[in-house]
Amino acid sequence: MNLISSGKSKHIISYLIDQIKNNQNEIHNWLKNYEGSNELPLYSSVDIRDAGFKLAVVDTNIFPAGFNNLCEHGLKDSIKFMRNAILKRAQDCKEILIVAEEHTRNTWYLENVRILQQLIEAAGFRVKIATFLTVQPSFCDKTRYVELETATGFPVKIYCFKRILSEFKAGCSTIDMIIMNNDLSQGIPEALVESRIPIYPSIKAGWHSRRKSNHFDQANRLIKEFSEIINVDPWFLSCIHSAAVDVDINDEQDRHSLMDKAAELLSSISTKYKEHAIDEKPYLLLKADSGTYGMGVMPVEEPSDILNFNRKRRNKLHVGKGSLVIDRFLLQEGIPTIYNIDQEVSEACIYQIDNNLIGGFYRSHKEKGQRENLNSKGMVFKKMCPHSKKYGDCGVHHDVNIFDIYRILARISGIAAKNEIVQLEGQK
Repeated sequence: MNLISSGKSKHIISYLIDQIKNNQNEIHNWLKNYEGSNELPLYSSVDIRDAGFKLAVVDTNIFPAGFNNLCEHGLKDSIKFMRNAILKRAQDCKEILIVAEEHTRNTWYLENVRILQQLIEAAGFRVKIATFLTVQPSFCDKTRYVELETATGFPVKIYCFKRILSEFKAGCSTIDMIIMNNDLSQGIPEALVESRIPIYPSIKAGWHSRRKSNHFDQANRLIKEFSEIINVDPWFLSCIHSAAVDVDINDEQDRHSLMDKAAELLSSISTKYKEHAIDEKPYLLLKADSGTYGMGVMPVEEPSDILNFNRKRRNKLHVGKGSLVIDRFLLQEGIPTIYNIDQEVSEACIYQIDNNLIGGFYRSHKEKGQRENLNSKGMVFKKMCPHSKKYGDCGVHHDVNIFDIYRILARISGIAAKNEIVQLEGQK
């Protein structure tokens, strides 16, 4: 399969490619200067949109849940990255516990944790998967684990975290590291705090405290530095954004305030479009300022759209994962995507371990347009490989030069997430 792009001008992209090639050593040293830290996310995934006239990261997840969508060759190459990342954080590590999300009825999510377990085992560690089972607390009284079937028909054992922890405290088992594959949207369970086991990524950086607006503040400062190296307007590699707090989307006065913020932001984006002679209509995405799975996301073409949201749209913006009420929003510059695969609108998602590339996939949606959120029901995933020439036809082929830009943007996002983690760890 090959990516197909629309016929939009590639002038700025060609310039970016040339400038990156001409400044490779300085870029390498700049990135490495920021990457030498155990606070880098153990792993991360980064969504990138490419409009042809600009490209930027639009979301960064430090508890990624799509390992089942990665190319098998990239996963094989990632074994050494995982081993190095774990031993860098826990020198004598042998036993690892993956703490998973509770939606164990999602068989594709189960396939994700099965692949993650396989990867860590291949890196030389003994691995169990556990979850909190707060929705089924009686389960822990009856048995140590349940064996479930993933979407591909493979079995996976899910243990009760409280039972595993009690066995650990009694000296009946060993856990040298906990790897979180649970984004802690509803807060940090006391059992995790009590465990006194090294946990990565940091539990302080779960969606109970992490903010997308803060991430993009951090990322945009780094993009500005990077843009100075390659002599380009940082806007070509970033999104203009603003945050709104204490918002009730069902309250008309709050929607008026959001509308005013949207108008101000759209005015700023329009100024950049005029400055760079871009003949397109700017738009926004209104997002929950925390959370994942594409929940709480709505495109905004006109500021008045916010004021006129019908009940169905307001309901989608009112609650997120776990039925948590959304009261903080991110207004983010919208970036249309020029790509399609098999006539389906697509965007790139890059996966990293300790900021090392391990591959990714293209998220596609046949029922969505170029300006819409693709992370929604009906999406499909097309694997990409980090080395298309090396492995041949293992998935979607991508432009190597464009992919180099994606790779740099993903590393910058990882560094921004590191800065977030350091900041959150420092808070009482």
